[in-house]
Amino acid sequence: MGMVKKQLSRLARKSRIRKGLEGTADCPRLSVFKSSQFIYAQIIDDLGKKTLVACSSAEKDLKSKLTSTRNLEAAREVGKLIAERAKGQKINSVVFDRNGYVYHGRVQALADGAREAGLKF
Repeated sequence: MGMVKKQLSRLARKSRIRKGLEGTADCPRLSVFKSSQFIYAQIIDDLGKKTLVACSSAEKDLKSKLTSTRNLEAAREVGKLIAERAKGQKINSVVFDRNGYVYHGRVQALADGAREAGLKF
């Protein structure tokens, strides 16, 4: 019962946050999703309704480098990788969408990793 309430609370926060965020072609949205085992990041153009770049700790090449796919180190590496891929697509700045999660722990590590690699938000 507690898990359902937690999920509903996150979804309510997510919808409140998303009302004010919109990714455009010039400044797309960096969306984060975390499961119990992996962390995922996507850069999305909401107006064109397309995912421009995606990355996760579940990818084979990244998974082989990491000791665990669910810790801060993995989240930071996903952030760095998504920023590198964004640079390849000539994306320099994004709007950060924490997707209802608290900006702490793995979500913060992913954001810090992306900033370190040169993505602005």
